[in-house]
Amino acid sequence: MNISRTCGRRTAAAFAAVALPLSLGVFAPQAWAGQGDEPFGSGCAAVPKQGAGSFTAMAGEPVATAASHNPALSTLVSAARQAGLVDTLNNAKDITLFAPTNEAFAKIPKADLDKVLADKAKLTKILTYHVVDRTVDKGDLADGSFKTLEGGTLTTAGSGDSYKVDGAATIVCGDVATSNATVHLIDTVLMPK
Repeated sequence: MNISRTCGRRTAAAFAAVALPLSLGVFAPQAWAGQGDEPFGSGCAAVPKQGAGSFTAMAGEPVATAASHNPALSTLVSAARQAGLVDTLNNAKDITLFAPTNEAFAKIPKADLDKVLADKAKLTKILTYHVVDRTVDKGDLADGSFKTLEGGTLTTAGSGDSYKVDGAATIVCGDVATSNATVHLIDTVLMPK
């Protein structure tokens, strides 16, 4: 009788040792997902569900590195490399990037885009106009005005899940977290005023 009780206790202890980590594994993502703002917008559906470029992977990487793994931002990443801004963006703290998607860059005639990409000073001015030196999340977008690293001011307006930047660009996927930035993917390249 003592043997069966001991075996029963050992079995229960072994089951508990296996069940506890499994239950923590199941609940950990839900606990993480509830922290901070969730990404919003119709363009978020195009973000990979797992692996490189997913919301989870991007949250663990600095902004330029995270963007390099997101297929929708390859043109922006190439432009940031051309301007020499990758390290600047990756080393900044608590910034916000209004990130033009590949489709945003495709709206610019190729000859004009090639000309900008060949002019490092102009390219740097345009790209730094897309960066705000503080966290700007969904709660700040309804009627916002933000100083950019370029020195100008960009504005935001909207409600719900629909927001415009400078009255021209639409946020297609907002509140994407990286380890050092909040990213709002936009459908138009912004031009400094």
